[in-house]
Amino acid sequence: MPFREINSKMVEATVIPGQRMFSQRGAMLAYRGDVTFTPNTAGGQGGLVSMIGRRVAGEATPLMTVEGSGTVMFGHGGHHIQVIALTGDTLYVEADRLLAFDGTLEQGTMFMGSQGGVMGMVRGQVTGQGLFTTTLKGHGSVAVMAHGGVIELPITPGRPVHVDPQAYVAHHGDVRNKLSTALGWRDMVGRGSGEAFQLELSGSGAVYVQASEEKL
Repeated sequence: MPFREINSKMVEATVIPGQRMFSQRGAMLAYRGDVTFTPNTAGGQGGLVSMIGRRVAGEATPLMTVEGSGTVMFGHGGHHIQVIALTGDTLYVEADRLLAFDGTLEQGTMFMGSQGGVMGMVRGQVTGQGLFTTTLKGHGSVAVMAHGGVIELPITPGRPVHVDPQAYVAHHGDVRNKLSTALGWRDMVGRGSGEAFQLELSGSGAVYVQASEEKL
């Protein structure tokens, strides 16, 4: 069920009988029709393992299961909303940036260190970003939140993209990530993001970057 962008901070989704979607708690602004909102305790299609993974990661962002027949308007905190359409690939996104997504998408959790090694693990310690990132895979739509607008930057072979870790919103495609720094190991510890820290994304895909480094 694709989202219809009402404006930069609100989207509308059509809820169809027999289908469901998930939204962040508190994201519903208004709805029409016979629609129900139920707290989700199974972590979406990722099930119990996904839920446990999110809690271990400190990403226990509560979800609501949305079902019924009608239309729902979503928004949260006045944040900018970006709609991303998936056509079988996997989207990697911080859990607290998820506004709503199709229930057809398979939800999981990825440990950032598995891609970035030790540097990926340090990313969580230094920048305050989670060591775990939520994954959504399949065919469907995802609405994510950001500060100050979002730009999609293509990632092509041989031309990696460097992003401030706190400006990172999400990425998809066959992409590897690692945290690079111009400082030494001891200088890294205890410092925030900025020019000294760069999240390098290489491969083939795209990364979504927000205009502000402010965390949600």
